[in-house]
Formats: sequence, C-alpha cells, structure tokens
Amino acid sequence: MPLIWLRVAVVCYGVGLVYSVLLLSKRGNLLGKLVEPAVGLGLIFHFVSLVESTILVGHLSLASIHYSESLLAFLAMVVFFVFFVGYRTTSPGIIIFPIVFFLTFASAIGQKPVTLTSPLLRNGWIFVHVVLIFTGYAGLFLSFGASLLYLAQERALKSKRQTQLLTWLPPLQTIDDIGYHALLFGFPFMTFGIVTGSVLAIAKYGPMFFYDPKILLSFLMWAVYLLLLYTRWTAGWRGRRAAFLATVAFVVAIGAWAANNFSRVHRFIAS
Repeated sequence: MPLIWLRVAVVCYGVGLVYSVLLLSKRGNLLGKLVEPAVGLGLIFHFVSLVESTILVGHLSLASIHYSESLLAFLAMVVFFVFFVGYRTTSPGIIIFPIVFFLTFASAIGQKPVTLTSPLLRNGWIFVHVVLIFTGYAGLFLSFGASLLYLAQERALKSKRQTQLLTWLPPLQTIDDIGYHALLFGFPFMTFGIVTGSVLAIAKYGPMFFYDPKILLSFLMWAVYLLLLYTRWTAGWRGRRAAFLATVAFVVAIGAWAANNFSRVHRFIAS
C-alpha cells in the first residue's frame, strides 16, 4: 500500500509538473486553479505513504536511496506550502514542482523495503540528522527557484517588453524576499543537521569521516549557504548577485547528493 499511495502522489505532483511546463509555454492559466489542490492532495498521499512504509518496515529506511528521495521530496513540498501560505504565490513552484515530481517518481519506481542491521542507522539521532539536512536542502531549493525567477523577471523588465512572464510573477521585491527568507529558514536546519551528523560520524568512523567526498561537498555547500547570508547582511547583496550565489549553492548541493556514488562512509544503498 505505501507504494500505491506514493504513486498516487506522483500523479498529483504531475499536475504541478505540467503546470510548470505550461507556464514556460505561456499557457499556465490552463491549470492555475487546479495546481494548488492537486499538489496539496499529493502531499497528503505522500505523507500517508511515508507513515505506512515506516510502520511496515518497523523503522525509517533512511539508508535507502529511494526512501531518502521520497523524504526529501516531501519536505521540499512542505517548505513550499509554508511559503505559499505566507506569500500566496505559486511562482516558485515552476522550479519546485519538477524537482519534487522527479524525486518522487524515482522513489516510486524503485523503492523496496530495506532491512537495516546497523545499530547506528536505527539511532533516533540519525532520523534527526536526516530530517534537518533535508529541510535545509528544501530551503535551498526554494531559494534557488526564487533566484531563477528573479533573474528571468529582471531581464524581462530591462527589455521593456510586456511578456507573459510579467503577468503571473509577483514583484521583484517579493521574489527577492522569498529567496532570502527561504535561506533564513533553511540555514539553521542545515547547520544543526551537519553538527548532529558530524558528532555521530566521528564517534563511529573517527576523523577519516571528514575526508569523504560527500562530506567535503556538504561542508562546501554549508559554506556557500553561510556566504549567501553574510553578503546579504554585511554587503547588502540582493537581486542578481544573491541569485547567482544561490545558484552556486544549489549546484554544490546537487554535487553533494551525486557524491553518494563515491562515498565510502556516508552512502545511501540501493533499494
């Protein structure tokens, strides 16, 4: 049943994906009234899937790559809705919806129950570490989406042409605020997630843990995250420069996730 609910969620999220494509093709209004309830329903089915999967297996399969993809997608959508309530705009969904859809789709077609024998992976602090890190990722995804929208709208405004883009995007200031507050929201989660993970890993693996490529990229991502906030606070970087830095942080985050294939001590297993 968990996979059934997850696949229903994929269908619901597919509405968001189609909505994003239609926006790019200047026909987003065709699904404008449907996308919010559809992805909201998908979020509910997604939550049910995660809960039932945990109950059936007896614990969170956090070492499973497909389960982790599902959890990351769920948290990304939760963060999106938190900001949707505050700003009442689905515009960042043009980036978030495809990310969530493909993560959930990958999980739905590959997820199988995983039996974990390692006491470390059953540790409740591992759950805290993963949820904190993934919530930090979700904040970064949203900030990245807002950054791309900022650059696109800024370019459209400078061209002085009335385009379809300007009709559905909120003002530049609102987009910039979403990107900034998404960083503020995600940074504490990312920081405490790295701290808890480091403490657990040092106890298990020792200092060699920090030479792992996935860990090094994770620390680099955190450093860029911190630089983003620092430049906003001290140098007043906003708009274009902040958007480019958010893009760099997103690219490093993708690299850290992809480094799973090369990691020796911090690797998700196939399921």
